[in-house]
Amino acid sequence: MGKALHDAYPESRDVFAEVDEALGEKLSSLIFQGPIETLTLTANAQPALMAVSLATIRALESEGFSVTDAAYAAGHSLGEYSALAATRALTVTDTAKLLRVRGDAMQAAVPEGAGAMAAILGLDMDAVKGICGAAADGEVCEPANDNGGGQIVISGTKAAVERAIALAPERGAKRAIPLPVSAPFHCALMLPAAETMAEALKEANISAPAIPVISNIAADATTDPEAIRKRLVEQVTGAVRWNESMLYAADNGVTDLAEIGAGKVLSGLTRRIDKRLSAKPLGTPDDIATFLKERV
Repeated sequence: MGKALHDAYPESRDVFAEVDEALGEKLSSLIFQGPIETLTLTANAQPALMAVSLATIRALESEGFSVTDAAYAAGHSLGEYSALAATRALTVTDTAKLLRVRGDAMQAAVPEGAGAMAAILGLDMDAVKGICGAAADGEVCEPANDNGGGQIVISGTKAAVERAIALAPERGAKRAIPLPVSAPFHCALMLPAAETMAEALKEANISAPAIPVISNIAADATTDPEAIRKRLVEQVTGAVRWNESMLYAADNGVTDLAEIGAGKVLSGLTRRIDKRLSAKPLGTPDDIATFLKERV
């Protein structure tokens, strides 16, 4: 991913070079060539996805687009760091380093195979909380992502999540799908990672972003650096309130969104959250050219 941007835009090449230098390795080679098994390791995937998002933003800026043309920025989970880098609240170098720490800490927080995540489809948050409560049985089982459109991801110990998967159809879920993840993200099991991130973020230089950033944990927007710092720590163990975040944007006049970087998942989710919102993925030079032409 990201190779076409690298080849087309000097500004994008600069982003990949800065991430490589920040991490002291050629992450860009892994981003462009794989292998996918190594790229998708949490410690690599987090700074890699950020790098592609920032390479896209810098390409857009080189064509005359400014992030201040947007009302808000937002990012899903690690994407919140990308949003902060895009709005100059964090430097690319600091963001890459923080995401490497975050990825390592999240992976180390729970022994391999001890945790799990699953997607529960077709129920609202109250119903999913009820399932988690019934399935926990003294263990951890919590909503981790409210992705909208009746898709809520749960996270916790392997046994508790398996009990929730079995219980979900009885409680009216359309489906309950185990997810192929390396750790149980965004739940209380991530407390050791949150403590690590609290220390890392304490030292980070966070500036006021150029536009308000909607945070995962609060589902509202802020430009206050200290609020951002606090929310990034809370985000590690807290649920990603993406559904509410997008509703917040819609309620505050947003109609059009651009999904910056690799993939189209968030654009798909947007269509199911609120019909007031329309989203387009932007991750290639062709996407950028079409986006800019439509803005004229």
